[in-house]
Amino acid sequence: MNRQLIRSYILLVAVAILLFTVPVAFTLTKQLRDDTELSVQREAATMALLLGAGDTISCEALTEVARAYRQETPGEVQVTPTGSCAPDLPRPAEDAALARAVEKNEPTTDWGSDFIWGGQLKVTVPAEGGAAAVRIVYSTSDMTRRLWSIWGFRAGLAVFVLAAAAAIGAYAARRITAPLRELNSMASKFSDGDLTARSPVTGPPETQTLARTLNQGAERLDTLVASQRIFVADASHQLRTPLTALRLSLDNIADGVDDEFVREDVEQATAEVVRMSRLVNGLLVLARAEAKVTVAEPLPLRDIVDERLTVWRPAADERGVTIALKGSGVDGRPSVLASPGHLDQVLDNVLSNALEVSPDGGTITVRLETGSGAREVVLSVADGGPGMSDAEKSRAFDRFWRGQGLTGRSGSGLGLAVVRQLVTDDGGTVALTDAPGGGLCVRITLRAAQRGG
Repeated sequence: MNRQLIRSYILLVAVAILLFTVPVAFTLTKQLRDDTELSVQREAATMALLLGAGDTISCEALTEVARAYRQETPGEVQVTPTGSCAPDLPRPAEDAALARAVEKNEPTTDWGSDFIWGGQLKVTVPAEGGAAAVRIVYSTSDMTRRLWSIWGFRAGLAVFVLAAAAAIGAYAARRITAPLRELNSMASKFSDGDLTARSPVTGPPETQTLARTLNQGAERLDTLVASQRIFVADASHQLRTPLTALRLSLDNIADGVDDEFVREDVEQATAEVVRMSRLVNGLLVLARAEAKVTVAEPLPLRDIVDERLTVWRPAADERGVTIALKGSGVDGRPSVLASPGHLDQVLDNVLSNALEVSPDGGTITVRLETGSGAREVVLSVADGGPGMSDAEKSRAFDRFWRGQGLTGRSGSGLGLAVVRQLVTDDGGTVALTDAPGGGLCVRITLRAAQRGG
């Protein structure tokens, strides 16, 4: 938008210059031509009168005037021979203009070119009595220099005015679009999840009204989202206790029942209670993550990874699944910026999903790598499961979407949603790619902590 405003402003100024400066330059050029032509014609007419008189005094005066004219101007006086009058003056070449002046007694003016003028101006004026004429051959080199001066000055002035117009236009455009940039900044923060962003109420009345409306809408949206998060967190917290009690009751019932059919029904009910408990826990974790109540700080990524792998290896060993830690960042002990507890939950969710889809005897590869310019650390977890199609990858981070594990659709559908929320809150990114040899790779990019900071 700034460029469009600047271009429009410069175009407007250029049109104004074209309308006012160019006509003035043409007028000055015509005036220069007309004044020169009139002056030369007047001098030629005066000399023609002296030539036509024919007496000694007039001839001497003609010679002196012609000599002085040549010294003071870029012109040369030429006369046709008329007895002994002005014998020292040059004679004009025979041409149509001279014949017309001598035979028809008509003055002629020849600029030497149809475009402005040529190299010489020739003015031929017949003398009184005919049979003689005076011609002034006037060099136009001085006129050409003045012409360049007229147009060059105005061209330079036009360039200066356009440059000033560009500078003023850029300043004005930035002033005009400043409120719009503030609104765009607010919208960008909103898209990143910062519902506390507000736009200053500045600029013209229309922009101020728009800013107030957006700020009011943001206030309402922030209030509604905060209320929703509080409700989800409170509901999840309140549901954990009765679900735990219900599971204990079902376990007690299963221990005291001998009927296999009843025991099977109780076990199915227990499995549903377990799944519901996982769903409630996931909602609670997600609600806390969206609240953003913690601040990122430098944390030792390798130590956190080692701790979580130690927790998950017994469950992997029961199925013969190997969890391998690799990568160039393994030995470097990289530190990353993250909120305390976030990486633990991220790894728990990712490893739980990887173990769910990995076949017995398979391998889960955890890799630590240094990103671009040592400003990022990449943590990836690759499994040997069936992987995901592109359509599934595009939906994997949606809440309550569940993938196809080895035992069918399982889980709460909140694991990857929690992962993305926690990683994004810490300024990182998460993406799903195909693992080498098949399976799914969860690639997590985290901000590297500055050394000594």
